[in-house]
Amino acid sequence: MDLIFVVKCAILPLMKALQLELCAASVEALTLAKTHGFDRIELCQNLEQGGLTPSAGLIGQALNLGLETHVLIRPRAGGFHYEQAEIEVIQREIEFCKNLGVQGVVVGLLKSNFELDKSLLQDLMQLAPELDWTFHRAFDESLDWKRSLDVLMELGFKRVLTSGFASNVEIGLPILLQMCEYANGRIEIMAGGGVNAGNIAKLAQIPNIAAVHFSATQKELLDEDSAFSETILKVSETRLKRILSAI
Repeated sequence: MDLIFVVKCAILPLMKALQLELCAASVEALTLAKTHGFDRIELCQNLEQGGLTPSAGLIGQALNLGLETHVLIRPRAGGFHYEQAEIEVIQREIEFCKNLGVQGVVVGLLKSNFELDKSLLQDLMQLAPELDWTFHRAFDESLDWKRSLDVLMELGFKRVLTSGFASNVEIGLPILLQMCEYANGRIEIMAGGGVNAGNIAKLAQIPNIAAVHFSATQKELLDEDSAFSETILKVSETRLKRILSAI
């Protein structure tokens, strides 16, 4: 029998469901998200580069499965300050996703000085105000987490994905606690980055945390006998079940 993966955080004064989001970058990940009843997915490709915007076909597959699909809008690897031509690509991708019927988009744009690009974010949100908007881990590269949260709340972002201003959630746990207290329900705090079976229970116990995000991947050599063989980050159902069982 499958586990029920909507977790109740007993430490909260009022029982509150913890949402689980799978970072899905393959057909296999979509199938597992459906099988194990995830609340939603962040859909992307090329996890080896931190995740890039997925193909139209993969988006369509996720929607056909009935998954709540939030699409990562990231046109290239690297940092999050974009040239005008890249911004135009981002705009087209947002409009394309809106027209396909996705539930949300996931973005992250910074100025060259690592402040959130408030004006640009506002312009992008006007393209699809009906969607759920998530700011991804570019947040952890910004200058000041309180100021950045204030900007996102003012703009009307639904949630922020963060490791607690650290390279992973284990290190960022103290700041995640402070973020959840500061946000106080005004924006959802979703922990992600290095989530595993050893730390997800700690994350689930943070008062007012809204969600946990993970990919449950491991390195795997793909098509070893092919001249085009590659080592990729591939979802592992064993790892996924281990993480879920640890909550």
